[in-house]
Amino acid sequence: TVDAESTYPPCPPILRGMRAALGPALLAEILHSRILLLGSGGIGCELLKNLALSGFRHVEVVDLDTIDVSNLNRQFLFRSHHVGMPKCVVASEAALRMVPPPPPTTPTTPIQDDATTAKATYMPHHGNVFDNARFNVPYFQKFAIVLNALDNVAARRRVNRLCLAANVPLIEAGTAGYLG
Repeated sequence: TVDAESTYPPCPPILRGMRAALGPALLAEILHSRILLLGSGGIGCELLKNLALSGFRHVEVVDLDTIDVSNLNRQFLFRSHHVGMPKCVVASEAALRMVPPPPPTTPTTPIQDDATTAKATYMPHHGNVFDNARFNVPYFQKFAIVLNALDNVAARRRVNRLCLAANVPLIEAGTAGYLG
């Protein structure tokens, strides 16, 4: 009998269930996808954690805010020594540490083409989504999907318009005060 696990390249244990359910080709496509996350506060921290633990390797995070003491009780990627720092920078660094490591390479199992071997990049952009010089249609077209985690209705509308113009899918989640 041939062990089904041995027919695939080595895979980090945390991703084996996804590979079994989706197949290695779809998992590779997912892991290579470029994701744009707008907002790294309460919802953004949760999304970043989920993206990282699911093995997504190319994520860019845009946020204008800095960490405030009031964020510490609900935004778990931040600690007291982060107060005053840009949310996107700290959240990206924390999420990057959660991405499963690539499997070891051995001479008998070459895995150069396996998506899980790609170096993960979680790139922060401390800036305003209204900055058209940086965040415009050509920028949005670089991504497979955009995730909105913003607390500002005007910014969410702008992102929606940019995604429509760029023909990129948008998953919307956001808050307005105490409403989600």
